[in-house]
This record gives sequence, structure tokens and C-alpha cells, in this order.
Amino acid sequence: MGPGLTYKDKKILAPMVRVGTLPMRLLAAEYGADITYAEEIVDHKMLGTARMENDILGTVDFVEKSTGEVVFRTCPAETPHVVFQMGTADPVRALRTAELVCRDVAAVDVNMGCPKQFSISGGMGAALLSKPELVRDILSTLKRNLDLPVTCKIRLLDTYEKTVELARAVERTGVAAVAVHGRRVRDRPRDPAQWDGIAAVASALSIPVIANGDVFEYADFERIKEATGAAAVMVARAAAWNVSIFRPEGPLPIELIKQEYVRKCASTANDVKSTKHTLKEMIMHHSCLEFPEGKALNACRSLQDICKLYKVGELYESDGFWRWNSSSRSSNTSSRRRREENQDQNRDHDQNHDQNRDQDQDQNQDQNQDQSRYQDQNRGVQERVDSELGNEQKSNDGWTPPNQSGADGKQPRADPNWDMLGETFWSSLQLNEAWR
Repeated sequence: MGPGLTYKDKKILAPMVRVGTLPMRLLAAEYGADITYAEEIVDHKMLGTARMENDILGTVDFVEKSTGEVVFRTCPAETPHVVFQMGTADPVRALRTAELVCRDVAAVDVNMGCPKQFSISGGMGAALLSKPELVRDILSTLKRNLDLPVTCKIRLLDTYEKTVELARAVERTGVAAVAVHGRRVRDRPRDPAQWDGIAAVASALSIPVIANGDVFEYADFERIKEATGAAAVMVARAAAWNVSIFRPEGPLPIELIKQEYVRKCASTANDVKSTKHTLKEMIMHHSCLEFPEGKALNACRSLQDICKLYKVGELYESDGFWRWNSSSRSSNTSSRRRREENQDQNRDHDQNHDQNRDQDQDQNQDQNQDQSRYQDQNRGVQERVDSELGNEQKSNDGWTPPNQSGADGKQPRADPNWDMLGETFWSSLQLNEAWR
């Protein structure tokens, strides 16, 4: 499935932190997105997870060993078109991360455009734009060792000439496509995207270029393609505001989108913080968080609370649903018994994980101290990949997530008056429409 993924004439959901989780990706695909990118996940984070098949939800979960937190959740329905995006600054970690997820995704993408400080300070994201040799190392290592497509997402550099030069270097690594965000690192979202910069890259490359920037309605998909010559189009903010932007017939009412999104979040046991963040993005664009809806959402503490607020009644009134939903983090109903039987083995796994993390930190320090090791790309990097992967002694067999119930010992707060909050919210919709 992965090798069959193509990028010509495709409408793509962009990677968005806290927004691009499984519910949003599933909705985007239902409304017409051809390819959906997952939110960026840093390689260090993924390397601390174990792959677990969640029979209760019908998903594949990558669960952090130390906390039981679901770091990445996907499902077979999206495998043919979902792209895993990673944040990385090291070719070996990038490959190890890709090998964890390669059987559950259609392609792997490297984030080379994130301007956030946490990403740049770690040498990831936009920091890679000024390190063409490291870019070459990471992409070439992935391309040589994976059977599925490899792509990357970049931003415009200070000049179009420099951007084209970097894009050509990326193309020479053999990647399947490159996405170009039509803004520089210093630009803000309110600054207009420079479609002519994307056009300069598209005209210089023979591989598909994915255009990204200032796509706000369905007609913009065709406009940006004509203006740039790009093979495909990627949309971010507008999809977060109303994911039905992918419908040729036009967008659906935002209140319906919110309900459908909440329904997807509940049925996939999405993280509550992620769910609230995405709903707030919708509210802030179409209304105001100070209106009753925003205040009621802030008061929600669980997915069940959110379902009550948005009147997704078939879920929040079902005791059976919340029984399997509340157990979804463990992904295994016998986890406690298995944990007791395998305490020694789990302790060994934790020790191996700590050793691998220390090794990664040492490798990162070596990289910063001696950039010259990247000069002999085709030989040196592959030898390091083969050596490290060959010596690695990792296994997830017998590991189960830790028990999460009552871990913090906090006393539950009194439940909000959901009937009052919900009725206030729904009765305010007419006022919201007038305000807009």
C-alpha cells in the first residue's frame, strides 16, 4: 500500500500539532482528503513507545512505556493514505522511528519547516534548512532502508535561489515528493504566502511539489495549483477551522462539523486536551471563546463531558461505551495480571530504554562537535546505521502499560451543571450567528 501512494492532483491535510490526530484525519478523509498527515512527533518520543494492537478500539497504538500515554494512534482504515511526520535531527534515530511505524502508514515525512523554538533548539524543523548535509544524510538513510515513500516539508529560505538549491539537494536523495510552505521562518501566519516562491521550486524539480499556504476555500485548491504549477495542494488552518473544506460541494455547517468531530474523538478515545484544543480552534475562528460555548468547553474534564455538551447522546448515554472507552489506554484487559507476572522483564526493558536514550544523547553531542563526519555520506552513514541497528537488543514482548487509575491521588471536583451549560450554549447559537 505504501509504495503505491502518489502525489499528483492530491488534496492533502497538513500536519498540525494537537489537531492532526486520528479523529481529524478520519474526518478529512471522509470529506475528500486524498492524503492525511499526522501531527509531528519527535523521534525521541516515539523511540520510547511500544506498538500495541488495541482490539477494543480497533486501532494500532504506540504507547509510551514509562507513562502508558498513547503517543500515536492509527487504524487500518487510514493506512493507505496516512503519512507519519517526524521531528528529527539524526539519521539513525530517524530510521529507527520510521521502522517502528512503517507497516502502519503509507509514507514517512521529515519536518524541516517548523519555526517553533522547541524544534529549532533541538536541531529539528526549520533548523535543518541551513544544514543541507544533515538533510541529505537523514533523507538518504530513510530512502535506502525503507520500502515506502519518503518525503519532507520545507519553508522558503531568504531567497528563492537558495530555496531552489535546497530543494534540488532534497530531490537528489530520491524522495517521492517535497512540500513547500510559502512563508519564511520569520513570517507570521498573517503574512501572505508567497506562491511565486513555491512556483520557483516546482519549475526547478522533476518530483512532485506540494504547495502549502493560504488555502482557505475549496476553489483555492485549483487556484494555487495554477499559480505555482504544483502537483498537489496541502491545507492546514482552514481544515482546522472546518475540515469539510475538502468537499467539492462546499463546506458543511460548523455546528455539524463539531458534532461529527466529537463523535470521532469519542469513538477513538482521543486525548481530551487535543480534543478541546481543536474545538477551540473552530470556536475562535467562527465565534468567541467568551461566549457560552467556549466557557462550557473550558469546564469539560473528559470526553464524556464534551459529548454531553455537544449532545452526542448515543455515546454519552451509553454505559457500555464508557466502559470500553475508559479501558482503551491499556489496550489490554489483562495488563495488570501480565504486569505482575513480568515485573523483572519490564525492569529490563526500562533499563535498555535508558541505555539507548543515553547513547542517543552521546551521539547528538558528537554530531554537534564534529560536523565533518557527514562529508562521506554514502559510506559512513550507512555503516553507522548497519552497526547500530545490528547491535541493538530491543524487545517489547511482555511489556504492558502501567496502571493509570488513581495515580495522582487527586480528589475529583464537583461535576458542572451540564444541563444548564448545554442549554445555555445551544440557546446562544442564534446570537453567535448574528455576531458573526
